[in-house]
Amino acid sequence: MLTTEKRPLTILMGAPRGFCAGVVRAIEIVELALERYGAPVYVRHEIVHNRYVVEDLERKGAIFVEELDELPEGDRPVIFSAHGVPKSVPEAAQDRNLFFLDATCPLVSKVHMEAERHFERGLEILLIGHTGHPEVIGTMGQLPKGAITLVETVEQAEIFEPQNPEKLAYITQTTLSVDDTKDVIAVLRRRFPQIVGPHKADICYATTNRQEVVKEMAPRCDMLLVVGAPNSSNSQRLVEVAKKSGCERSMLVQRAADISWNMVEGIETLGITAGASAPEILVQEVVSAFRQRFDVQVEVIETRKESVSFKLPRELRQAAAQ
Repeated sequence: MLTTEKRPLTILMGAPRGFCAGVVRAIEIVELALERYGAPVYVRHEIVHNRYVVEDLERKGAIFVEELDELPEGDRPVIFSAHGVPKSVPEAAQDRNLFFLDATCPLVSKVHMEAERHFERGLEILLIGHTGHPEVIGTMGQLPKGAITLVETVEQAEIFEPQNPEKLAYITQTTLSVDDTKDVIAVLRRRFPQIVGPHKADICYATTNRQEVVKEMAPRCDMLLVVGAPNSSNSQRLVEVAKKSGCERSMLVQRAADISWNMVEGIETLGITAGASAPEILVQEVVSAFRQRFDVQVEVIETRKESVSFKLPRELRQAAAQ
């Protein structure tokens, strides 16, 4: 006689998880621009790194482009993504008399301002980050070419030779692994004791908090899933942190359809969290998929509360109030 009894599974849900304040603000900017100015509204680059979010905004009337020269002539608004852009981008928009809204996360803008202050003081600047990431491109593009040197690893930090060891500063990408970045900074501080760093860490609160809860969860998990996009830096870092924290079977999934069910055989405790650009609806979709196959008991692992919010651009505050 066949049995339909479901095997028990404990799911540990990380909290906080998912959208950060910068992502919420960026999505709201696109939605309010569509309400106020009508479709289409153009967005340079993915507003945040998540296809579900991008496709939802496309259905509402947003058109995503990689460069401004893809925009047709006219008076339609263009929005810059949450990752930030080089200074050349708003300059090019002004040259074309384009109306633009900047959805750069305020914590990324903080790093941009730090870079400018260091440059004004005559300091050589190191940026700890990942080659090719839009945030890194945007940050390096705040200053003349050559003013910022990218350092990705401890090994690169060990061999870097500054022009003047006494006139050196560092900044970081906001979505890095906290522990890996600490290691790079430790090398720089050992080699260059006078190096100037940020008054407050550049890695953003949401990145830090999500990594913290993963460290708490991972030792208890047989498997840990991070809901997020492959091009999302903070999501990829969560997978790395989970593996280093004791859960080798950790992986990224964009949504429930990506789950490889033969890989979950034998697990008794599953961890689930989400990167800062992944919507909660996709997390619940994953949980529902497990409920269909297992007798699920959910336990929330919460390491801290989040209450951060960021102001909208002045042009859209009135629309938000209405």
